Amino acid sequence: MKKTFLTLFLLLTGLYGIAQKKTGKTAVGPDGIKPVGIIKGLTDSALLDVVQRQTFRYFWDFGHPVSGMARERSNTSFDYGDEVVTTGGTGFGVMALIAADHRKFIPHDKAVNRMLKIVEFLYRADAYHGAFPHWMNGETGKTIRFGRRDDGADIVETAYLFQGLLCARQYFKADDPKERRIRDMIGWMWGEMDWAWFTREGRDNLYWHWSPNYGWAMNFPIRGFNECLITYILAESSDRSPVSADIYDRGWAQSDFFKNGKTFYGYKLPLGFDFGGPLFFSQYSFMGLNPKGLKDKYADYWEQNQNHTLINRAYCIDNPKKFKGYGENCWGLTASDNYEGYNAHSPTNDLGVITPTAAISAFPYTPEYSMKALRHFYYDLGDKIWGEYGFTDAFSESKNWYGKSYLAIDQGPEIVMIENYRSGLLWNLFMSCPEIQRGLKKLDFQSPALSKN
Repeated sequence: MKKTFLTLFLLLTGLYGIAQKKTGKTAVGPDGIKPVGIIKGLTDSALLDVVQRQTFRYFWDFGHPVSGMARERSNTSFDYGDEVVTTGGTGFGVMALIAADHRKFIPHDKAVNRMLKIVEFLYRADAYHGAFPHWMNGETGKTIRFGRRDDGADIVETAYLFQGLLCARQYFKADDPKERRIRDMIGWMWGEMDWAWFTREGRDNLYWHWSPNYGWAMNFPIRGFNECLITYILAESSDRSPVSADIYDRGWAQSDFFKNGKTFYGYKLPLGFDFGGPLFFSQYSFMGLNPKGLKDKYADYWEQNQNHTLINRAYCIDNPKKFKGYGENCWGLTASDNYEGYNAHSPTNDLGVITPTAAISAFPYTPEYSMKALRHFYYDLGDKIWGEYGFTDAFSESKNWYGKSYLAIDQGPEIVMIENYRSGLLWNLFMSCPEIQRGLKKLDFQSPALSKN
């Protein structure tokens, strides 16, 4: 059985286990958002408001008090204490902050202050050739290693962060000192990101990690199709340190698991693993990158992402392993916590674990089916999985296991992709970046966002 890119990484590094200790930092401050329980009789729109607002509490009320960064998870990770913050999860949290401000869940001046706190912290934090580590200490900005040799730059996590920061630069446009400062600092960090360094002196790939102590020892070339497309798009979009357009074709698009073209449950899958892999493949890169009308010589990315989602749902309805609870309103296999620890769940790696973020973050692709799943999670499963920061990470009815944890990389996409479904806000912001438009043109992408300019 082929493993997903993330699964291979997890197996090689042995990083994820079950983390049991709760941090306990859940008090609502003067600017906090009060959590709510199950409210009966909500319209679809009202329910989306409730889910976005309560899930945003993870980033707002539970954000690190010093840096404003997103904590890795709601339970303590690997005995590092309460200071572990995550780079990619913060990128998702920044996009969630924009959505929350847009929805008026928080006052605009408070959103500006939080955003300013984050960028000022990041500008002082550890970085390596402009790239940030996966984990940092949220108080000091010092690197916390993610694995034995993963103690430096992580350009995929950095790409998720910059996806959010570029949206913030486009959103906070007021002509006042604080919002100008936000834009300036994001511009400085963007300009200092040395994407070309991560080709290892001009090789045909971007490489995921570089360590000041171990160099390129992890040796992870980034090849598709998986969650890393945004990394190549950003690298091609750089003003000061761009990479050659050739590496997109010779690196990203050259692997045994890039092209597919087969049909599963009646849906053609242009790219990727059989059955599509975990659903975060069609979500993480596309929180800012708008797949509507996005095409290159390899795929129509709306078709890719929508069919990937439909295959995942159809597999859960088929339920060949006969797991309890699976069905037309209870579906969604992706990477998450489970009763054993952590895994990248998919149709080819099915452990009977449903992860709410999978179906909820698919709202733009399958709005009717995602709404049915959302209503099932909220009303039928209710307090088993609904809590202070929205839906908990995952559950298995076959094992009678209902997770208590929340993860930044799972909570963030729910808020952002619901917002993209409702208003297209984050898609519009990201696609309005002149750098991104140049990068997409450089790679011969087609998009309605490009035809407007």
